[in-house]
Amino acid sequence: MARKKDFDEEAILDKAVTLFWRKGYHATSAQDLVDELKINRSSLYNTYTDKRTLFTKSLKQYQDKQTNAMLTMLKNAGDAEVAVKKIFDGLIKESIEDQLAKGCFMVNTAVELAGQDKEINDMVAQNNLSVEDALTDMIAKGQEAGQFSTKHSARTFARFVFAAITSIKVAARSGSDAQILHDIANVAVSSLK
Repeated sequence: MARKKDFDEEAILDKAVTLFWRKGYHATSAQDLVDELKINRSSLYNTYTDKRTLFTKSLKQYQDKQTNAMLTMLKNAGDAEVAVKKIFDGLIKESIEDQLAKGCFMVNTAVELAGQDKEINDMVAQNNLSVEDALTDMIAKGQEAGQFSTKHSARTFARFVFAAITSIKVAARSGSDAQILHDIANVAVSSLK
């Protein structure tokens, strides 16, 4: 008979997200996982098999919570311009309040593991495409409403806005101050006009 787990897997994944986000994949040791997650090695390996499996589940957990919150907000946005500003304002607020300057877990993963792991690369690429698709739909609504320029396609603008979002996350991780983050956001928003 299988032993009942005496820990909450979702809570463990949330802790793993925080640890991997802070330290990265390669710098996180098995002992770090045991210490941070507060479960013993056998439970860790019986549940997740290995560090990589735990990492991919953590990345999925992050996507399910963080990315899906943005996608839902974009899908339900009534006013496209307000939605773009809300994304940037939230991102900047989160970046300023983050004392550890973690940046974005997806961006950090892409930078650290680019070209090393096809499955993880595919997860990051799919995540990015889902955000780009949602931005494209929202920008197209803004173009139809006359809020945004039509000098570029909604997809082209979405790619630029997504690049600005990524840029803010990288700038925040490298210690840029709030003014720099606001400057990036302001130019991105004004480019849509």
